[in-house]
Amino acid sequence: MNQQHPHHPHDPNQPAWPPGGYGPPPQPPKKTNVGKVIGLGCAGVIGLVVLIGVIGVAAGGDGDDKDDKTTGTAPATMPDAGRTADDLPKQDDAKATSSVTLKARKTSFSKSILASDGNYTSVLVTLTNNGDNPLDVNPLFFTITDTNGTKHTHELAADEQQIDTVKLAPGENISGTVTGKATFTPKYVTFTNGFLGDSYRANVS
Repeated sequence: MNQQHPHHPHDPNQPAWPPGGYGPPPQPPKKTNVGKVIGLGCAGVIGLVVLIGVIGVAAGGDGDDKDDKTTGTAPATMPDAGRTADDLPKQDDAKATSSVTLKARKTSFSKSILASDGNYTSVLVTLTNNGDNPLDVNPLFFTITDTNGTKHTHELAADEQQIDTVKLAPGENISGTVTGKATFTPKYVTFTNGFLGDSYRANVS
């Protein structure tokens, strides 16, 4: 036996419902730009942090290079704890250890019979051997430099008071003249030990 439901009249003010009896389908959510803004903001912050990190690394690298250069060119000075003031060399030690003492002063020229015609200038020198070994002395080991910077070699046998050719023992000294050709004002005398040895100079007083 069929049962029929009572028929209700349709209200024209109400929307027509679908046959299934469900409500109207939900509207899709509207898209907003909030997500994009947040994403761009995060990306900007991350990019800024990375940029600061890169700048910091670069600056740190430059600093390390400078430190390396400074370390290489200016090594630290370590105190010498094993030495005292008494062990340090004194300024007078250089003079004390000189093996030769040379002095020079002006003197008049004493012409010998072997001197040729012309003008001469003589200097009286005194040479002392302060070393431990004999010292060879020869008039040809001496030169005279004048006030103009011109060097004059010794003129053999021109002056009667010429310094002798001798071998000085330790502690001995010898005096004699060194003579240059021409008239000039002597400034200093130089003695060279054996031509190619050490040179010693004395101002002419």
